[in-house]
Amino acid sequence: MGLFGRRHSPLRVEAPPSPPPAPAPTGTLWSDGLGRVGTRSVQVLAVLAVAAVVVFALTRLTLVVIPVLIALVLAAAISPLVGAMRRRGVPSMLATWIALLALVALLAGVVWLVVRAVADQWDELSEQALDGFDELQTLVQGLPFNITAEQLDSVRESALGLLQSDAVGSGAVAGVSQTADFVAGFFIMVVVLFFFLKDGPKIWEFLLRPFEGERYERGRRVGDATVRTLGGYVRGTAIIAAVDAVGIGIGLALVGVPLVLPLSVLVFLLAFIPLVGATLAGILAALVALVAVGPVQALVVVGIVVLVNQLEGDFLQPVVMGRSLRLHPLVILFALTAGTVLAGVTGAVLAVPIAASVWRSIQVWDGPDLPARFARKKRAETV
Repeated sequence: MGLFGRRHSPLRVEAPPSPPPAPAPTGTLWSDGLGRVGTRSVQVLAVLAVAAVVVFALTRLTLVVIPVLIALVLAAAISPLVGAMRRRGVPSMLATWIALLALVALLAGVVWLVVRAVADQWDELSEQALDGFDELQTLVQGLPFNITAEQLDSVRESALGLLQSDAVGSGAVAGVSQTADFVAGFFIMVVVLFFFLKDGPKIWEFLLRPFEGERYERGRRVGDATVRTLGGYVRGTAIIAAVDAVGIGIGLALVGVPLVLPLSVLVFLLAFIPLVGATLAGILAALVALVAVGPVQALVVVGIVVLVNQLEGDFLQPVVMGRSLRLHPLVILFALTAGTVLAGVTGAVLAVPIAASVWRSIQVWDGPDLPARFARKKRAETV
């Protein structure tokens, strides 16, 4: 190789430049445990805020919301009658009018009975109950329990305010805060009930138009489950209330308690408020018996009320109401409390059937016998 000859060096391959270091993840703050809890908390607060706005709006529109809910419940209760008449060839319009007029006549009869039996004798009934409380106060003062006179006086004043209030003393119908609102709400309820009976399935199909496939089928299942649950609850509760009123009324008559008819009517009405209604009716009947016929007969009345309620809960209610309408007593208590706070007595009556229909809808959410994923039983639940 000459002096000026070119010397070939071995080929060298340069390594590619190393990539720049990856930037630190920006979501680290929200990806740890505390961040996930914070994210979920924000989501829960947003849902609660929306729910609060909806509930506030509904409470401001009670003149419309309450009649519509009552019409929905009543329509679910008598829709089998309309369906039966249509299947027998009765025209749809005629079947709707027959069912509507029959229901209005039934409600008018109940209202007349309440006004005639309860409102006309309410002063005497409340006086008997207060006298019975005074006698009970005398009896419990000799007991070893630490019940002070101030506590008893406080309870008596509360009962006195309830029994002698205008809302109660003027009857169930006249006790509405404003007669004009009641009349307007009643006519809204009748009109909405007519259209629910006549075009209920069409209305639900119209509301389901945005959905297709599985979502549409889910909507149909939820609608059918809601109607069946509401209707079964109302019909079953009415049957149980009638049995309670007749049974307790016969017992009161045998014991010799006065004012049997108004007490029986109150038992029927209060039976539509689960848990609390039967207790209130029993207390009122026992107080009247205490002052009218004596403490022994009052204890017999308490036994009759307990016996009738026990027979109802163990034998009649499972047959009439069915397993699908059963709710845990704690759920019923929460529903009653929420309904009473939001809409008073009307809310207390409507809260439980609405809660039962919601639970039934969850049970058919993913299939006719397949509850929503969060409500499925995933393990043996034993205590």
